[in-house]
Amino acid sequence: MSQSKRETERKYEPAASGADGLPDLTGVGPVVSVTAAGPEELDAVYHDTADLRLARASVTLRRRTGGADAGWHLKLPLGGDSREEVRAPLSDDVPEELRDLVLSRTRGARLLPVVRIRSTRSLRQLRDAGGTVLAELSLDEVRAESLRAGGGHAEWSELEVELADGARAALLDTVEKKLRKKGIRRSDSPSKLVRALRETGQEPGPAPHPSPGVTPGSPGSYVLAYLREQVDGLVALDPAVRRDLPDGVHQMRVTCRRLRSCLRSYRSVLDRRATDPLRAELRWLAGELGVARDQEVLRERIGAALDLLPGDLVLGPVAARLRVWDVSGDDETRTRTREALASSRYLRLLDALDDLVRRPPLRAKASGKPGPVMAKAVLKEYDRFAARTDRALELPPGPSRDAALHQARKAAKKVRYAAEVARPALGKPVARLGKRAKAVQKVLGDHQDAVVAQETLRGLAVAAHAAGESAFTWGLLHGREGARAEARQEEVPSAWRAASDPALRAPLTH
Repeated sequence: MSQSKRETERKYEPAASGADGLPDLTGVGPVVSVTAAGPEELDAVYHDTADLRLARASVTLRRRTGGADAGWHLKLPLGGDSREEVRAPLSDDVPEELRDLVLSRTRGARLLPVVRIRSTRSLRQLRDAGGTVLAELSLDEVRAESLRAGGGHAEWSELEVELADGARAALLDTVEKKLRKKGIRRSDSPSKLVRALRETGQEPGPAPHPSPGVTPGSPGSYVLAYLREQVDGLVALDPAVRRDLPDGVHQMRVTCRRLRSCLRSYRSVLDRRATDPLRAELRWLAGELGVARDQEVLRERIGAALDLLPGDLVLGPVAARLRVWDVSGDDETRTRTREALASSRYLRLLDALDDLVRRPPLRAKASGKPGPVMAKAVLKEYDRFAARTDRALELPPGPSRDAALHQARKAAKKVRYAAEVARPALGKPVARLGKRAKAVQKVLGDHQDAVVAQETLRGLAVAAHAAGESAFTWGLLHGREGARAEARQEEVPSAWRAASDPALRAPLTH
């Protein structure tokens, strides 16, 4: 079973080696005392694909012995000074769970030992007035050896400051200010692996760039920049979804929608003969993820509503029945999600998306002026949104209107996403349009959630009745969701009037 923790650290070039390289930080900020620990002898073998895909993505996978945390360590970038470290027990081969967590980067390529790094570590613990460890200051004497043909050896010293769990990130800035006064500067290598690869002559080359035919400042450049951001996001979210982290499924599903919407809205920029098959595959993936997300939303919504009820209105084993419903549905949806991410179809999709941003199927308008091309794409989605909303509001209350409002909600999302792509080119006018569309989408989203919740609550009431339990509480919650759906319907016209103000569209039509 793996464990994970957030790791926040900075690396520096020490002014000296050995104990002389560890500056005294007593009295720096909240640091009241400094205690010595160690020394430690650490021995780590880093694994990667033959073409160093993990290193290129700032991901490290190592098998380390020595120290208090011997075992397998997978470090995933979180941005800034932080990384998520996933640990697994020591074994001879890469643990299957860690192999799965890097699959979106390796695409199934074989993982091989690439570098061995041995370190002699001198350690100091920075403590506050209560004796709590705030951070660790370590000096490593590093010896790196390439494990690939033609690689070399390297040695260096490295100073590292790592925050303890729960410590304030501002401490790093306070410590760095002190280190600078002592002539100690930040290292230009974010990790030992990066430096080892560089100094042993096997640094990975830069990631492949998109087609050199893309003109800066053109519609094609803006669309491809957005697509590249979303593709990178999809790959980065994969480990979170596999680990069932909160909001991971939702974020990946939204990323799929953004990609699909961009490919649809900007058909004038990218050839749909190449992008339509990708849209179909993204729809498949979003559908597989959607089951898990829908379950999550319903669980939170119904659970919160149940918690708000007075105890005398909760009749029968309501909480137990809700848990049974949640567990049975959750197991099924997680299995479906895991199977989708383990499939060759999913890996082919990731490869195809990479190929799209590297070799985009550009059309003639991709190299034109961005204003007319991108404004037209946004306004086309807006017109579709307007038509669906007007049609829904013309229908009488009931299932047909509920379905039409759901379609209007989907159209509102497409306006938002098209506006996101165009914002770097068109600025505030398109951002305002997207913001108004989002306001309508929010009202319609709560309406749709209430409609879906009603269906689920009816099913729970039927099951309770069949088991000889009281269905009163389920019926009460069902009624409240119905009232909430009606209230949201009443809000739609005013939200739509704000979004349909001609002044919003005017700057995009010139």
